[in-house]
Amino acid sequence: QVQLVESGGGLVQPGGSLRLSCAASGSIFSINVMGWYRQVPGKQRELAASITNDGRTNYADSVKGRFTISRDNAKNMVFLQMNSLNAEDTAVYYCNADVRRAFFSNFIEYWGKGTLVTVSS
Repeated sequence: QVQLVESGGGLVQPGGSLRLSCAASGSIFSINVMGWYRQVPGKQRELAASITNDGRTNYADSVKGRFTISRDNAKNMVFLQMNSLNAEDTAVYYCNADVRRAFFSNFIEYWGKGTLVTVSS
């Protein structure tokens, strides 16, 4: 099995910063794309940022210039540095990874359980 565990969420004031971390563990041969999604109650889960295993990044327009995604391939980890946070960034943030568990297997999508980010004064 593969587990994704997020950390780093919490309460932050508007204009503040947080850094989210996600560690993938278990039966992992390789990981392709890793990403961070976020979801507000009553709304669809949306992509915040993603990064390929060779470092190509993609950001939602709403977070461009404020969020930075990075990864440590050796440790199977992905990070999200969030700056200039505002109330609209309040959401549960989920880690996502496309994992291949063996050389001949297909990539399978895995999700973490989420970490809550609350931006409020």
